[in-house]
Amino acid sequence: MFSAIRSAARTRTSLSLRTARLSPFMFRTLVTTRYTKEHEAVAFDEETGIGTVSITEHAQQSLGDVVFVELPAVGSEVGKGDQIGAIESVKAASDIYAPVSGKVLEVNERLNDEPGLLNRSPEYDGWLCKIKLAEPSEMKKLLTAEGYKEACES
Repeated sequence: MFSAIRSAARTRTSLSLRTARLSPFMFRTLVTTRYTKEHEAVAFDEETGIGTVSITEHAQQSLGDVVFVELPAVGSEVGKGDQIGAIESVKAASDIYAPVSGKVLEVNERLNDEPGLLNRSPEYDGWLCKIKLAEPSEMKKLLTAEGYKEACES
């Protein structure tokens, strides 16, 4: 009887190990988020070379309720520091600047109908655009989370 239990346990264990080896969730990519003093953020995926640009939580709090978002054109080439769009809120209007150089691959079309996404989830659902970085080394020149926090406090 005990040998049957051990045999069943071995079968389940070896099956789960085989399944784990085949799981696509075992592959991880390194995503680094860096910031600008102008309150933009870039989540950079080193495997794809794509940076997802957003505004920070601090920026959305300063702006107040966002009512309109202007986004860059897909396919456009942008240089670091170029104006790539604008955000209008009930309090103010603010330009968006490219934190990195590259080609705009995608924009968050949801923001056209739901600009409030920037208030609810500025760095996740409310991302602005995705840029294929021309120079991935530009990421090193941006602020770390700690550096950005210090810049906001000063």
